Amino acid sequence: MSDKPLNFDTLQIHAGANPDPATGARQTPIYQSTAFVFRDHDHAAALFNLQEVGFIYSRLTNPTIAALQDRVAALEGGAGAVACSSGHAAQIMALFPLMGPGLNIVASTRLYGGTVTQFSQTIKRFGWGCTFVDFDDLDAVKAAIDDNTRAIFCESVANPGGYITDLDAIAGVADAAGIPLIVDNTSATPYLCRPIDHGATLVVHSTTKYLTGNGTVTGGVVIDSGKFDWMASDKFPSFSQPEPAYHGLVFAEALGPMAFTFHSIAIGLRDLGMTMNPQGAHYTLMGIETLSLRMDKHVANAEKVAAWLEADPRIDSVSYAGLPSSPYYDRKSRICPKGAGALFTFAIKGGYDNCVKLVNSVELFSHVANLGDARSLIIHSASTTHRQLSDEQRAAAGAGANVVRVSIGIENADDIIADLDQALTKALA
Repeated sequence: MSDKPLNFDTLQIHAGANPDPATGARQTPIYQSTAFVFRDHDHAAALFNLQEVGFIYSRLTNPTIAALQDRVAALEGGAGAVACSSGHAAQIMALFPLMGPGLNIVASTRLYGGTVTQFSQTIKRFGWGCTFVDFDDLDAVKAAIDDNTRAIFCESVANPGGYITDLDAIAGVADAAGIPLIVDNTSATPYLCRPIDHGATLVVHSTTKYLTGNGTVTGGVVIDSGKFDWMASDKFPSFSQPEPAYHGLVFAEALGPMAFTFHSIAIGLRDLGMTMNPQGAHYTLMGIETLSLRMDKHVANAEKVAAWLEADPRIDSVSYAGLPSSPYYDRKSRICPKGAGALFTFAIKGGYDNCVKLVNSVELFSHVANLGDARSLIIHSASTTHRQLSDEQRAAAGAGANVVRVSIGIENADDIIADLDQALTKALA
């Protein structure tokens, strides 16, 4: 094969996947094995000392999962990746080697409700803190960073409101502060947006969503750009200082661009145990093979549905960056040039009660707490995914009481519109 880099459509099928050396199987097998046999004593010792790459135990490494990690890293333009049990697990995995008691992160106010809860409540139990800021206010982001800040966190395309973050600007703030930028790229996928190209250090995904694409398995992944200098300061001792569990190994010195990836496997998965299962990795590998095809259809449908909703007198507003009327339309062209995704919200005349009636009246849409499925999905975020938040937090996240979130699937767009039309008629009767 030539030295020319492969295009996305080719990488999504071939990256990380070679014919099985034992059988010649073309599709990556499901290696449903807890442990892997060592060649001899020296081989085992080399693996445990991180002197050789290989498979030990499926909590740490597994060939099926490794193929998925390599594929997602290739699609995102990263140096390496670590798969884990869910998107929320991926967020903790990303933060784990960066944080410690008394340290904090700065996060966008426009985040999935479960992430807001994880950052505002759960991480307190580790002694970590979080300050939430409107990421359109760069001065506020800068002001929120102090000597104990260890990361900035945002979503490329925010759930639920479809807001697009100015990743280039936020990356500039992170660089000036000498801290990593972590971007949740679940809603956009690497087909629509590659945060590393805009300066992100780490990218996280809920592979449950668009990467798998069919609502069958949960999973998460962390991709490292391999570009952050962990030795530039004493802020990140997990990488810059000797690791007692590995006889004083300094990860950044010994492993260079792969320091974060190896640390997350050798210590993160070893001790936290938030491991993806091989069958789940297999489903996600198969889903990724059609990612670009699906995302093109998702986006085309979403643009058509959003335009129809915006023109409907029963709708107060539509929050979708793919509409020319959106304040983030120009940003979409720079951050997500292939489209703004298929997740957005719209506000219904009549408020909360009519939102509930709409959700109860759809027939083609599925009323579920998920997104990124081949099927069109709908939910009232204020009473479900963002229920635990305050009114102010819900408003900041774009999940007000009068707002419904939709994840537009890959059905025929006219059928999707017809279902919304009949449901709106019932809701506003």
